[in-house]
Amino acid sequence: MLTKPLFMIATAAYHRLKSNSDNSFRYTQGTVGWNSMTKQHLAGIVLIASAVWWFHGAPVAAQEIVGMNTVPHSQSAVLRWRRPSDAELAARVELFIQNTTDQPLVLSDVSQIRFDGQSPQQLLAATKWAWHDTPAVWGQETLALPPQGLLAWKINGWSASWGVDTRHDIDLPNGRQLSFVVSSPKAWQSAVTFLSTSADGQLSDNPYPNQLVIHVHNQHLPEMLLRSVRLWTAIPRSQGRVFLPTTEFQQPRYYPTDGRLAGPGKAIIVVDDIQVPREQVVVEVRFQSRTGGTEESLWSTLKVKAEQFDISGGWIASQVGNRHSLACEEYLKTLARMHINTGHFEEVPGYTDNPELYARYPLKRFNRLADLSRYDNDQALPTIHAVEFIGEPQFGGGRPIPPQEVWQMLEPYRSSRLPTSVTLSEERSWRYYAGLSDYPHYDAYRVIAPAADWWRGYEWGDAKIAWGAPLETIGDMTRSLREHSRPMPIAYWSQGAHHGWGNALVPRRGSPTADELRSQAWHALGNRITSLYWFNLSLKSLLKYPDLIEPMTRVGREIRLLDEIFLRGDAFEYRRELHEDRPAWDLCSIATPNAVLLTAHDLTYQPDMQAREFRYQPRAAELRFRLPEWLGADVQVFAADSEGIRDIPQRIENGYAFVSDTVRVVGIYIATADVNLRQQMVKRYSQLIHDEQSLDFDPAHRPQDLRQLELLLK
Repeated sequence: MLTKPLFMIATAAYHRLKSNSDNSFRYTQGTVGWNSMTKQHLAGIVLIASAVWWFHGAPVAAQEIVGMNTVPHSQSAVLRWRRPSDAELAARVELFIQNTTDQPLVLSDVSQIRFDGQSPQQLLAATKWAWHDTPAVWGQETLALPPQGLLAWKINGWSASWGVDTRHDIDLPNGRQLSFVVSSPKAWQSAVTFLSTSADGQLSDNPYPNQLVIHVHNQHLPEMLLRSVRLWTAIPRSQGRVFLPTTEFQQPRYYPTDGRLAGPGKAIIVVDDIQVPREQVVVEVRFQSRTGGTEESLWSTLKVKAEQFDISGGWIASQVGNRHSLACEEYLKTLARMHINTGHFEEVPGYTDNPELYARYPLKRFNRLADLSRYDNDQALPTIHAVEFIGEPQFGGGRPIPPQEVWQMLEPYRSSRLPTSVTLSEERSWRYYAGLSDYPHYDAYRVIAPAADWWRGYEWGDAKIAWGAPLETIGDMTRSLREHSRPMPIAYWSQGAHHGWGNALVPRRGSPTADELRSQAWHALGNRITSLYWFNLSLKSLLKYPDLIEPMTRVGREIRLLDEIFLRGDAFEYRRELHEDRPAWDLCSIATPNAVLLTAHDLTYQPDMQAREFRYQPRAAELRFRLPEWLGADVQVFAADSEGIRDIPQRIENGYAFVSDTVRVVGIYIATADVNLRQQMVKRYSQLIHDEQSLDFDPAHRPQDLRQLELLLK
């Protein structure tokens, strides 16, 4: 008799704390809000406990699949392999199952849930599934859902039996059956990015976000009318698996401003002043379609993190005499001048335990970070890029690590605030690992280094080469991983200076040339990544190839100049232009609310068979880029790269930007109607040059500084 009132009181208390407690849901650096969080946890515990007490064993019929997020698998037709690839394509599916009543719901004996009559373990063993995140692996037999509570079940298929246009049944222990079809999506959230902004709207380095940017892709609907955005946050003690709705944002900013999106087309939604914890959330975008008129939703799940563009130097902590390289100020100055702010390390004696040195040259950690009591706190969080420790699971040191094992390895971090990352290496099979981590990334190098694909399979006229692969395949792989991972952001290990590639039997340079390096980095950047990791800038590697310090500095300068576009934007268009039936340009664009980043990648480079290098020449370019309609008519285009901001011949006509320029490797341009943006970028560029010069250490141009680095190794 008392449980129903108890439950109603707990529900009211929970929602009040959820909506009103600034300390509990807007974590501010240095403030945990212990009292509010404790109250919230207690309300959640009472809510779940009363639901279990009241409804355990009672018949239930309130579960409904209220939404799906389907990401069909794909495979590049461009990449070449030594053996045939598995052509069977499945899909990654998120099922959103809700208790649609005003009463709590308990699912007992969840280990008995069956999919098409089989258990998840049987589906894994039969290679119908690659991995899953369903109650069978949640470690609990009973699942309590409060009124309107939502579950997000994740399934990544392996075989075509779980591909597009397949129908499936879920049998629940209470006798209820849910059915769904894995349909090809008509529209989806293509990118969801949480950002921290300051009072003037500029990006800040606060690790707790206050703004949400959602990019919507309408592929097949005649028209969508965007209506609102709703965030669902996890109830306490549910390990980020049971969600309740929070504020529904009825009037976010839309681009186009009326929220109308004809298909095929893209739109942007910006939600300001959000209050959301760094944990798993469900993002729901509500819209009306012209055909049906009824309200529908686009769904996704991801872990909240304040997105920042980090540039990593890879494994930069090495032994130098009787100390570590990161304890050497000359090396730290070199990295800082290259705009590197992240490295693959955890704790380094003489550096991380030296507060004064670490404060002058801060580098984010990118490692296992297993001690959550040490790293999952307000003080450490700003110093962390991501958890990464599995290596390359597709190879696994000789035995590929099954995707479900990777899921299990990452599970301890699920309820932490640390984002996880996995290194993917082979495009033809990384679809099986899609969705496993919070911030997926890939590595692929196109000259001299080991590679997963078959370089002799690519044609260069009548020639075959073994020392390199088409540089533009970096773009193919970036687009592939981006689409498999949507709406999560992705990152890329780019080929830098590394001492360990090549040998005396291979008569070519053991690292990329400056042009090869720039091309690979920008094929990834132009297709939208939000962090770049150089491989591998140890002190030994930089000293073996010091001529790459300046090219990497220039790429870093460009990233810092343009990072707000990478973070706020999403890939808008990719197009390949041919000349006499041969590849001429790869044209890419990244759209934000007020600007578009345009890149033109030269594809007419040639292999030098004697030097075994790819050669570029300056090239006259007449380029055409499609612009998003929300930019309006008063658009101007200017070049923005490591040399600064400059005018170029350009015109706007019928929704396209026409650009004339001379391009070497890549042309980089900004299109905007914002009259203040260009001046802001000029100011930003001047600040970047000042920051580089203020270090008073330039081993790329001053022999005496390079000599200081050399003395460290001796």
